[in-house]
Amino acid sequence: MKSLFEKWISLRIWLLLIGLMLTAGTVYYGQNLAFDRSIENMFAANDPLLLAHKRFNEIFGGNEVVMGVYQDPDLFNPDGSGMDRVADVRAKIEALDGVREVLSLDRKLTRGFVIDPESTIGDQLKKLFTGYTHNREANIVALPIQLVPRDNTNVSRVQLIGQLRDTFAQLPGGMITGEPVMVVDGFRYVEEDGARLGWATSILLACVILLVFRSLRWMAIAIIIVQVTLQWTHAALAISGMQLSMVSSMLTAIVTVIGVATVVHYILRFRDYRDAGQSPPEALASASQYLLAPVFWACATDAVGFSALLVTNVGPVHDFGIMMAVGAMLVLPAVLVFMPALVLLAKWPSVDPAKPWGDEKLSSGLSHTVDSIVNRPILISSLILAAFAISLWGATRLKVESDFTKNFRESTPIVKAYSFVEDRLGGSGVWDVAIPAPNPLTFEYVKEVQDLEDRLRTEVPELSKVLSLADVVVTLKKSFEKKSFFRLPDYMVMAAGMSAFQSQMPETLKSLYAEDPQNPGQYWFRIMLLSKERQDAAAKEKAIQAVRRVVAQYHAEKLAAIQAQAKEKQDKADEIYQPEPIVSGFFVLLTNLIDSLIRDQWRAFAFAVGGIGLTMTVAFRSLKLALLALIPNILPIMMVTGMFGLLNYHINMGAAMIAAVSMGLGVDASIHYIYGYRRSIAAGNDPGVALVEVQKSVGKAVIFATFALIAGFSVLCLSDFVPTIYFGVLVGLTMLGALAGNLVILPLLIKIFVIGRTPVQP
Repeated sequence: MKSLFEKWISLRIWLLLIGLMLTAGTVYYGQNLAFDRSIENMFAANDPLLLAHKRFNEIFGGNEVVMGVYQDPDLFNPDGSGMDRVADVRAKIEALDGVREVLSLDRKLTRGFVIDPESTIGDQLKKLFTGYTHNREANIVALPIQLVPRDNTNVSRVQLIGQLRDTFAQLPGGMITGEPVMVVDGFRYVEEDGARLGWATSILLACVILLVFRSLRWMAIAIIIVQVTLQWTHAALAISGMQLSMVSSMLTAIVTVIGVATVVHYILRFRDYRDAGQSPPEALASASQYLLAPVFWACATDAVGFSALLVTNVGPVHDFGIMMAVGAMLVLPAVLVFMPALVLLAKWPSVDPAKPWGDEKLSSGLSHTVDSIVNRPILISSLILAAFAISLWGATRLKVESDFTKNFRESTPIVKAYSFVEDRLGGSGVWDVAIPAPNPLTFEYVKEVQDLEDRLRTEVPELSKVLSLADVVVTLKKSFEKKSFFRLPDYMVMAAGMSAFQSQMPETLKSLYAEDPQNPGQYWFRIMLLSKERQDAAAKEKAIQAVRRVVAQYHAEKLAAIQAQAKEKQDKADEIYQPEPIVSGFFVLLTNLIDSLIRDQWRAFAFAVGGIGLTMTVAFRSLKLALLALIPNILPIMMVTGMFGLLNYHINMGAAMIAAVSMGLGVDASIHYIYGYRRSIAAGNDPGVALVEVQKSVGKAVIFATFALIAGFSVLCLSDFVPTIYFGVLVGLTMLGALAGNLVILPLLIKIFVIGRTPVQP
């Protein structure tokens, strides 16, 4: 092995040139790494919520709606000036590629009524569309903007949302809301976080390394290793056709953790060998020989742990597991290619890292820590078990964050817009009910729909608005009757109303009443719902379940009536088939988004524990040592999770995967610790002396790496996307927990189960 590493060092210039060419190529290919911005892909392919959502979109041609608002105190001015402004804004919006149609009252069908202060029909129309096209005080204009499905337009959602935001920014108090806006903003912040993590975190980490070890060379090495690994990882993902997603900003954090921890271990080992009198090439070869096995197995266990996410059904999480596994395994090749040249290429700056500040005191403290730990096993074990029990109780109190606006800081435009809309107009959470309908529509059916709407309004008070084509048809019927000298038959009124609607708002009509493309001849009717977006998960879920219950009762009654009629006519069963109603919309999806993410996470965590345990059993050739290495890393994760429940924090996307991710990160220190202990024993040291020695050597590396990483992740607190902040904080807490686990629990376990009654001398 020694001669192999000497040969490796002698080839450092060639390795550097190969590494530079390889990195240049990966930078080029990495630019092709795409970003999957679909919120639907955050659900399992067979999730009933997603299937209902896709079915609804297939029938009605999509259901993405952006709500644009602006202030106009003269909206319904009799001179028509307010309606003229609405018409101008609507024309600008509908001219944008990607916009399907805008629902507004400036159309010929309704304009004359709503600006006539004496019109009863106008009052009914204004009351009917309150919350959709204007507020109750009639000084805020709201324009529901239907978007063309993403697959049917050449304009990206990012471009379209940007154009809509610019359009409304030019209007008094103009702003936009809606689930598509939240999704676009969320992905934008995630991309910004990824870019920020890519350099700011590395720079902060490097500054910590510079402060502790006072070495410009090793500071540069840490930055280069992390950045090269990231570029290689991005290129590998781009070539394989994978895409980043809303959870992928964490990829940079993971690679940074592994890369920096590896460099810190190299710094300390290299300095130890230099202090022993070895030349820089000899010290590097010795450090590499010593660290090759633990670094390899640390990267391998990381990859195995992250691969456990492959058991999840959510596409982006599944892919994220592959991404993290690839990133983890590329750290070691980056070290092997760049490390020898970076360490030995030039004489300046100095190749030797300085002793860390307080090195002797830290060594002494770690030495005495072992004595304190192993001589009070019962007390320390009792405290650990008590903390674990409290954490388990806290874990039962965990709550899920379903308010998607809580994923953004209160100061962001999207949160301000949602707060304004919900305070001044009512609900901004858009969702829908789709029920089977006859062709052509009849007034008898319209009355049934209105009865269903009345039941929804009565039995689901969480709904701020219920509206459908039936309400418009009934209002128009009244207007026709008022203008006519005699009563027209219902079918003629219906035909006239549908014709007027078809001529002035054809796309809106298609989105409210449509033929099923899968079953020609089967038509569907849409009921639009509005409810508060900014409310807790319990209230949202209560509203969704209540709507489903009311719709299911309606469907059962309708089906019973049809079956009774069929029985009288002796029709066949297949001729009276009625498809199940659909309750869907972004409001429903976003309410259950975190549930979708965390549904399989504990299963993934279990697979991670099993896979890492098996890998360490192979590495150590000892099941006992593998189990001892697992325990100090499982307990901190459970404790951090329980703390979340105890402090009444809600689980969001940043916290949903922390268990499986942290398991892969924390175990690295355990591998270095056990390898160091066994090598000290193999060198002839007494078990107690070996434990103290590894506590000082590996302990210092883990301490420096942990605090460097916490400093680096502090940049995440600047994010406008709250899950990113949560992830940074939770990674820091779990790393601190793993630090305590590896410096307190692991030596305690080694003392109890490996050393036994042999005395330990610090």
